[in-house]
Amino acid sequence: MDILWKGVVGGLVTALIVWASKRGNILPGILPLAPTFAVIALLAVGAKGNPIGFREACLAGFKTIPAYLAFLGACWLFIDRVDYRLAVLGGIAVWLVAALAIFLAPRYL
Repeated sequence: MDILWKGVVGGLVTALIVWASKRGNILPGILPLAPTFAVIALLAVGAKGNPIGFREACLAGFKTIPAYLAFLGACWLFIDRVDYRLAVLGGIAVWLVAALAIFLAPRYL
């Protein structure tokens, strides 16, 4: 049952973004800032009853902000050069590199 409500929340947010994209360009860009997935993740971690784990999940969320900004920046740069689908794919590739650098680099430094 726990997974079911998380899927419903994720589906509703996705539907809201698609609905908003039919009415303009700004709101769909702002909606991902709503911490829907962070709330779901933190509730799942918090349900374990471990405050240290909860704080670690919060810290991991903080660390993802630069990768998200790299994704958006790459999409913004690519859109004048390629189809929007390729721009998003390029953004995902940049996000992956940034995320790996953020989480793996400290192990090797």
